[in-house]
Amino acid sequence: MRLALLALSTLTLQAATPIPWDLTKLDPAPAHRWLDQTNPIHSLLYTGEPYQGHPTEVFAFYASPATLNGTKPPAGGFPAVVLIHGGGGTAFAEWTHLWAKRGYAAIAMDLSGSQPEDPTYSDAPNGGKIPKPWGKNSTRTRLPNGGPDHGHPEKFDCIHTPTISDDWPYHAVANVIRAHSLIRSFPDVNPARTAVTGISWGGYTTCIVASVDHRFKAAVPVYGCGFLHEGESVQKPSIDKLGDHRSDWVTRYDPSNHLPNCRIPILFVNGTNDVHYVLDSYQKSFDRIPQDKKQMRVTVKMPHGHPPGWAPIEIGLFIDSHCLEGKPLPIPGKPILKEGQITLTCQSVTKLQKAELHYTTDTGPRSARNWTTIPAVINATSITSHTITAPAPQNEANTWFLTLTDTRNATVSTEIHFQ
Repeated sequence: MRLALLALSTLTLQAATPIPWDLTKLDPAPAHRWLDQTNPIHSLLYTGEPYQGHPTEVFAFYASPATLNGTKPPAGGFPAVVLIHGGGGTAFAEWTHLWAKRGYAAIAMDLSGSQPEDPTYSDAPNGGKIPKPWGKNSTRTRLPNGGPDHGHPEKFDCIHTPTISDDWPYHAVANVIRAHSLIRSFPDVNPARTAVTGISWGGYTTCIVASVDHRFKAAVPVYGCGFLHEGESVQKPSIDKLGDHRSDWVTRYDPSNHLPNCRIPILFVNGTNDVHYVLDSYQKSFDRIPQDKKQMRVTVKMPHGHPPGWAPIEIGLFIDSHCLEGKPLPIPGKPILKEGQITLTCQSVTKLQKAELHYTTDTGPRSARNWTTIPAVINATSITSHTITAPAPQNEANTWFLTLTDTRNATVSTEIHFQ
C-alpha cells in the first residue's frame, strides 16, 4: 500500500525529479537510545538520514501523561503528536509538556543537527514539575554526528549539490517521518491515533509530511505553506538566486507540489499580515488540497513565533476531534456575495457565539495592510446548522473573509476572497 502511495505521489507531481523519500525505509522505527528517562521530559537520540556520507543521529524530547505523573495509558495507548519547530528553533521541552498535559504522547525533534540544553523545572501549583520556557540565553550544542544545519545555504543552495543527502528539506521531512515511526512503536502509544503540527518552517515541513506520510490522522501547519517562489514571499529571492536549479528546488521541495497528495484532515493556521507566509500564497496552498477534510483558521494580525504558533486552542481541538473523538471545529461553507450581502451556511455541533467579516482596502505589501472588522449575524436554522449574513465589504475592498467563533472560543475562517 505504501509503495502504491509513493507511485501516486510521483505521478501527481508530473516532474522529472521523483519524490526523494523512500517510505519503505522510513516506515520502520529507527534505532534510538535514551539520554534521560528520570525527568518528566525524557530525551533521546534516534538514527537520522545519512549526511555527506556519514550516519547521523537526531535529538528529541519525549513526554506523555506517564512521564509526567505516572498515568497509565488507556486501552490501545495514548494518542500521539509529532512537533516540528521553525527556523531558529529547536526541540522545545515545554511544547511536549503542553501536549502531555492534554493526554498525548509527544515527540519534538531538533532539525538543525543540534541538541538543546536540558530543561530546568519549576514547581507546578498542583504538584509536579513544569519545564521552564526556552529563553534568549538558552543554548544548544552541535551534535558530533548531526545532520545539516537549518540556515539558508542548507535550505536552498543545497540544490546545487549532486546528492539529496546534503539537502535540509530532504532531511527535515525524512527525520520527521522517522520520529513518527519511532513514537508509533512505543508500547504506551496508539499507532492508529497520531497527528503532526509544526510552526513556520515547521509548518512548511508539516505540509510536505502530511502529503507523504498518510499514517497520520490529522495535521496542523502553522504559518508555513507553499508557493515560496511566488509573490511577496520572503523566501522568493533565495529561490530566484538558484538560477538553473530554481525549478528543481520548487519541484522537489515547495509544498505546492506535494499538497495535491494530502489525504488526511488538515487545519491551516495563520494571520493576515504574516511576512513569512503571505496570505495569497496561503490560500493557493489550501486550494491545492483535493480533498474536503481541510479547514482554515486565519485571524487578523496573528503574531509570528513559536509560543504564538502553538497557543491557538483550535490546534488541540482539531487534533482531538480526529484522535480523541472530540467535538469538531465548526465547518463553514462557501460565502456567496450577492446584491450587497454575504451569505454562508455553517455546520457546527457547538453553538456559535460570534461571526465577523474582515476586509482590507489597503494596497502595498500584505504584511503592512490594515484590516476592518464588522459583525455578522448568526441565525440558527437547526441544532447543527447556521446561516450567517454580513453586509458586503466596501467597494474598495481587495481582500476579505469571515470568521466564526463557537462557545469554546474556537475560531475558524472561510476561504480568503481576493478582488
